[in-house]
Amino acid sequence: MLIRQSAFIATFITAFITSLAISAQAVAQSNGELRRLDAAADYEAYDLATAAWGTPEAFWIGYAESKGGLTWGQGTVYPPYKEVKEFDTFMVEVDEGICLMEFFHSRWRRANDVRRWHPDFNMVGGCPWVFD
Repeated sequence: MLIRQSAFIATFITAFITSLAISAQAVAQSNGELRRLDAAADYEAYDLATAAWGTPEAFWIGYAESKGGLTWGQGTVYPPYKEVKEFDTFMVEVDEGICLMEFFHSRWRRANDVRRWHPDFNMVGGCPWVFD
C-alpha cells in the first residue's frame, strides 16, 4: 500500500512539474509586442492574428487590413482634413521611413499612440519624425 501511494505521489509530482514547464514555455505573446534578438538587430513585432513575429511594417499593414485596409493609402502628403473621419488610417512617408498614422480625436496620431501596442513602436521607421 505504501509503495502504491509513493508511486502515485511521484507520478503526480512529475506531472505537475511537467505542466509548469510547458506552461512557462507557452507564455502568450501580446499583440504588438516588440523584440530585438540582439542590440544590433531590427525590431520584430508579434501579430496575434497570425501568431507570428514579423516586421513592424507588416504588423501595421495587418492591423490596417483587419480594419478594411489603409483608408488613405501611403504617401508624403496628409489627406484633406475635412474629408478624414475618426479612426481613418494613413501610412505616412518621411525621409527616415514610414509610420502608420490613425486619425483620433480630431487629429492625426501615430497609431501606437492610439492603440498602445509597445512604446518602442514610436521609434520604428519614420515614427520619431512624423511631426517635424
